[in-house]
Amino acid sequence: MSVAARRDTAPEVALRRALHAAGYRFRVVHPVPGNRRRSIDIAFTRARVAVFVDGCFWHGCPVHGTQPRANSDWWRAKLDANRARDEDTDRLLREAGWQVVRVWEHESVATAVTAVREALATSGAGP
Repeated sequence: MSVAARRDTAPEVALRRALHAAGYRFRVVHPVPGNRRRSIDIAFTRARVAVFVDGCFWHGCPVHGTQPRANSDWWRAKLDANRARDEDTDRLLREAGWQVVRVWEHESVATAVTAVREALATSGAGP
């Protein structure tokens, strides 16, 4: 697990490039209000929009998530804990007045950019 990238994954970098090219400016790996040990992948601090790019395996994608056969009990507990942490992070952010956008790594960049634009539009922010 220590080899798995925690930040700057290919889907995350692709989304950041597309957002930057569209004129958006944002923070990367911004601390979550209420729990500074967690971080937001892409944060629009003024608009209070938090964007997470979730990996299909680590966050339990209903389409592409897999369950390892070896040591399955441990992995089930680990992946369930990841999902619970994601839900808690979403709750913390919403309580602090943030909008949360979660994008799966398998989604197209265009789809992800559209979701971010919609969230920013409802917050009243733009490029």
